Amino acid sequence: MTQEERYNGVLAWFADNVGKVDTELHYHSPYELLVAVILSAQCTDKRVNEVSPKLFALADTPQKMSKLKLSQIERVIRPCGLYKNKAANIKKLSSDILEKFGGEVPDSFEALESLPGVGHKTASVMMSQVFGRDAFPVDTHIHRLATRWGISDGKSVESTEAALKKFFPKELWNRLHLQLIFYGREYCKAHTCKEGKPFCHMCEKFAKKIPRQKR
Repeated sequence: MTQEERYNGVLAWFADNVGKVDTELHYHSPYELLVAVILSAQCTDKRVNEVSPKLFALADTPQKMSKLKLSQIERVIRPCGLYKNKAANIKKLSSDILEKFGGEVPDSFEALESLPGVGHKTASVMMSQVFGRDAFPVDTHIHRLATRWGISDGKSVESTEAALKKFFPKELWNRLHLQLIFYGREYCKAHTCKEGKPFCHMCEKFAKKIPRQKR
């Protein structure tokens, strides 16, 4: 099977079997999503959704967040892990949004990535989910799947993003990246894979043998 056939097979299966998928993070504004994505680093979306309402009850805008003490933010977000770095970044980016962008979350990659704690993946999520721009955020799930299925060389998240953008139509990026995350969480996890799913045969060839989980 050629690489092009692999890409086409993935596209066809998702088109027929997976409908629209929304981000699992809960938010009510671009700012809340930005903070939630930062909290999600090395943390589950489920945990973030348990913690973020408590934080947003204290401060749901850059103006309010910038006025909180660092210790207040740390205390609330501690269950998300890496809480000291995350708290410092959230407080500083809130001030930067106020001072540099008039209190509004910016809508360009360059501006977003200038904010503390905001890397390319986080900026891509914002551009895709909030601003409707063509972007393909690659998280650990997508990187794992693309490597196992042989549609990426697996050398880095950056190389995976480049490969996916090259082969998948731009108009599908925003939808497909969420569908892939869904598949990775439900069927092809880091240490187990539900047997009999459509891409198992590709997974066997390009990944180390992983335990199979029966449905």
